[in-house]
Amino acid sequence: MINNCKLILDTHCEVYDLLKPWANAEFWNFEEHVNEGKLLPSGIYLIGRRQFHLNTNLLRQFTLENTIKIILSNPAEGSDTLRTHCDKEFYVTDLVKSKNILLIGGGDMDSDWPCLQYDSFLPKLYDYSENIGVIQQMNEIYDKKIKPYKFLFLNGRGRSHRQYLINRFGNSEILNQSLWTNLDQANGSIQYLPPYYEVNQYQHRIDIPTANFYVKHNLFNDEWGEIYLKAEPYIDTYFSLVTETVFNYPYSFRTEKIWKPVAMGHPWIAVANRGYYRDLHNLGFKTFGHVIDESFDQIDHNPTRLERIATVVEDLCQQDLAKFLEECYTVCKYNQQRLAEMRIKVRQEFPERFFKFLKQYNFDE
Repeated sequence: MINNCKLILDTHCEVYDLLKPWANAEFWNFEEHVNEGKLLPSGIYLIGRRQFHLNTNLLRQFTLENTIKIILSNPAEGSDTLRTHCDKEFYVTDLVKSKNILLIGGGDMDSDWPCLQYDSFLPKLYDYSENIGVIQQMNEIYDKKIKPYKFLFLNGRGRSHRQYLINRFGNSEILNQSLWTNLDQANGSIQYLPPYYEVNQYQHRIDIPTANFYVKHNLFNDEWGEIYLKAEPYIDTYFSLVTETVFNYPYSFRTEKIWKPVAMGHPWIAVANRGYYRDLHNLGFKTFGHVIDESFDQIDHNPTRLERIATVVEDLCQQDLAKFLEECYTVCKYNQQRLAEMRIKVRQEFPERFFKFLKQYNFDE
């Protein structure tokens, strides 16, 4: 019970496990929930993307009639994508901006969008038992002084910043010095990891023919294959070039892409939105400003920031990378430990943050 309101959870709302102890009821199919007469008037309903998509008109009606209070919960998406969904898939932007529907998302948003940010990707690497032993191989990264590749550069879905860097580095031959992938022809030619470096359960899928231009789902057998860690790509490179999902939108969205090198204790350069490094610092993580110029993080103009990052990578590849790696060890070890601590912290603190969020927008009345 929340004051005079009841909490009802979609079992696929992505924060179900975190809020279940406070739930008065739950459902997995909203239409059935309503048709069976189980709707709780004035209840607070947390609804995931799938059920929201299937019941958009009904949810809009209930909101306008003030029958129930609705929160769209989709922290697996950043704020840019969440806004697009509200605009073009659910058609509820007016109700969100009038504070009649609230959001839970993976990235911060403009103040006129009532959104509770939750770093859903931060704890997940440790949820997979296969990753625990791999994380413990961090010292092998530093024990191997001479490596066959300079950096790890993984690219999935087509994004303009990924395409730019693939073309940029291809023209300068730096791409040949990296261990890299491209799983979407929107970025250029498809490039898989050599089988030795791919996660074991997907090695045999590299050669499976596909007519699709986006081959990630085929490679990972329609699973979330990119969540798994394998030590060898990190052991055989000096740093990771992380092309995050969001680059042009001005709010951070941290995905498994950044947490993988952090968990492995691998140095990294992030290709992301302006302020991404600042926001990591605010979470208590350290970066590598003592060995590289990270001033690109504060460049507003997206093309200029991207070109500056490319230049930093090119300059770094001309340096003594074994020395660079050694100078990054202390920061990497600290970040690895910080991630393990934060994994517990972000989940423990979420319920309290959620209830404060409800109170902020008078949803608990």
